[in-house]
Amino acid sequence: MASKDRILRLKEETRCNILDAALQIVKEEGWQALSMRKIADVIEYTAPIIYEYFSNKDAILMELTRKGYLILSKELQDAKDKHRLPAKQLEAMWLAYWNFAFANKELYQVMFGIQMNCCCDLVKTLPEAQAPALLFSTVIGELMGVDDLEADTICTKYYTFWSIVHGLISINIVSRGSSDEINRQVLKDAIGGLIHSMKK
Repeated sequence: MASKDRILRLKEETRCNILDAALQIVKEEGWQALSMRKIADVIEYTAPIIYEYFSNKDAILMELTRKGYLILSKELQDAKDKHRLPAKQLEAMWLAYWNFAFANKELYQVMFGIQMNCCCDLVKTLPEAQAPALLFSTVIGELMGVDDLEADTICTKYYTFWSIVHGLISINIVSRGSSDEINRQVLKDAIGGLIHSMKK
């Protein structure tokens, strides 16, 4: 039994090493440089061993996407838990979203297909990809006094928030944005304005 556990642990370590190597390559050289052969070189394995864990590069991209959504959801939940009032929770959550995007730029790019091809149809099937929207929708519903999380009013407000924040992030990731100070002011003004409109 102990040896079986050890084998499973080693397999999980190898799998994590593959993902870490992929992210390292992307951080150093960009998404266009990522290949199964390069990953194998970084972890000093042969390419066929990589294929034992991931069938192709898209499978690695999907796993990195899943990982990104897990980290994002945790950070959103942590931000929400620091406040009691829905308006404060929403503001803190969108700021946490912003901070996640720049602290994990490469993951954010693969999650949303910024400056690279995205497996967007497959991403929609990931349960992890639904979690951030659900967290936001719950708080928006509380602020608006709407219990049905699929109500059009909640969906509209969520997409309005997301369009503004994601749009600003995307502009900055492709290096067309303003200074960090201006960006944060635009972000806070937009979030504050939307929250204020929902309280009327």
